[in-house]
Amino acid sequence: MKKRRIVGLMLLFVLFAGQIYAGDFVLTSPTMLTGSSMGQEQLFNGFGCSGDNISPELNWSGEPSGTKSFAVTVYDPDAPTGSGWWHWLVFNIPPSVHQLVKGSGTVETGSAPAGSVQARTDFGSTGYGGACPPEGNKPHRYQFTVWALDVETLPLDKDASGAMVGFFLGQHQLGQAGITVYYGR
Repeated sequence: MKKRRIVGLMLLFVLFAGQIYAGDFVLTSPTMLTGSSMGQEQLFNGFGCSGDNISPELNWSGEPSGTKSFAVTVYDPDAPTGSGWWHWLVFNIPPSVHQLVKGSGTVETGSAPAGSVQARTDFGSTGYGGACPPEGNKPHRYQFTVWALDVETLPLDKDASGAMVGFFLGQHQLGQAGITVYYGR
């Protein structure tokens, strides 16, 4: 019985470790809540999907001290690729910026923060690429993450792959906060 209690306490610690690590650093969106389903606006328009392909508004606060820039990523770990799917990669966001407005992922509008870079997604282009899992798959998780970084800029450009951006984010993160939403068809 004692062993069960210890294992249970250890599991609780693991479940809440992300919350402890994140501290006061939070990511919010007026159109998405953790655990909810992604809306029509955020769905991809192509690959058999007919969404609006508009990136949602994202807001963050409570970043760790020493933050010199931010990055935002959207990743689907459930994509049937063996390596997941990068839907959006934005980095070199100035530390004074705490929001990406709705539609920031449409590169042509220029509404992403000045100085930021939107890298190539797994769709093969820059900017936001919405959800579009294969038909019949269980709902996929879409992990929206803001990263607080210890450098002003990453030494990458818009042609960087998701794996390369992810590598540099891992090397320079001070903290991260996220929202996970779902979509299936």
